[in-house]
Amino acid sequence: MGKAERDGGPSCWVVSDGRAGNENQCLGLARALGLAPEVKRIRARAPWRWLAPSLWLGVRRALDPSGDTLAPPWPKVLIATGRISVAPAAALRRASGGATFAIQIQNPTIDPGRFDVVVAPAHDRLSGPKVIATLGAMHGVDQASLDQAAARFGPRLAHLPRPRIAVLIGGDSKVHRLRPEATRRLAEQLAELARRDGVGLMVTTSRRTGAENIEILRRGLEGLAVDLWDGAGENPFYGYLALAEGILVTEDSVNMVSEAAATGKPVQVIGLEGGSARQERFHRAMGEAGITRPFDGHLEHWSYPPFNETQRVAEEIGRRMATRTAPVDGPT
Repeated sequence: MGKAERDGGPSCWVVSDGRAGNENQCLGLARALGLAPEVKRIRARAPWRWLAPSLWLGVRRALDPSGDTLAPPWPKVLIATGRISVAPAAALRRASGGATFAIQIQNPTIDPGRFDVVVAPAHDRLSGPKVIATLGAMHGVDQASLDQAAARFGPRLAHLPRPRIAVLIGGDSKVHRLRPEATRRLAEQLAELARRDGVGLMVTTSRRTGAENIEILRRGLEGLAVDLWDGAGENPFYGYLALAEGILVTEDSVNMVSEAAATGKPVQVIGLEGGSARQERFHRAMGEAGITRPFDGHLEHWSYPPFNETQRVAEEIGRRMATRTAPVDGPT
């Protein structure tokens, strides 16, 4: 029995492929719903792990036993994300006889009617009575988490001068590339901010940044007022967000841009090589909403209300859970 059940609330599973960007969206929503989830990280066998969810015949055979098991008793609430979670989540909802309220985050690429709620970004252009569209990604950044991080990382970052600028660097993705020459240019721009404007830099990289790019940043910022996290030790990401006066973030990650915007602080987007129509729609919408601006080597200052789609979605899901009476509709 999970903590939520012991405390009298509904049991909840978070089902994902284990990727942090996906899982954090589920955990953030669970937290906003007041749930303490049990995390289930699943794996798929070949050939299912390469197939679209609509082609997953025989879900039990598709799941690799090296991942977590999905077996009854079923949870009252299921929050799932990632391509390999789609067919198992739909099958679980069916197997529960309608008892499990199934929430799928991101476009499942199958009929949204096979879930109770699908939370998908507006730039995916998915619609329907079961769909809740978001401008950005779900996440776990809220004022409580920022306050906790500020207290935890404040002493470590106290030596940095103000204004402090958080720099969130992603890297290569399906549609973007972070080339060494672009990293050198960014390092030069950051170094100029530190020398010319006296800013303190808080720079975080990701697994997608790559060792060569991290070393370029390290060399380019050597001797300056900088705290550079390269993946070793405790992740200061929330601390950087909490203690920054402004935030720079590479355009490859909708998640990072959305997390940065939850602070209500100026968010400037660093352009990368590549892109897609979907992401261009997202960045255009964020700019038009007055939340983000492009980064050209200079800092800008403006304000906007903290951007928290997670709380808005949680409130809407709460209303739907309170009024839900329909059984599971249709076969999986």
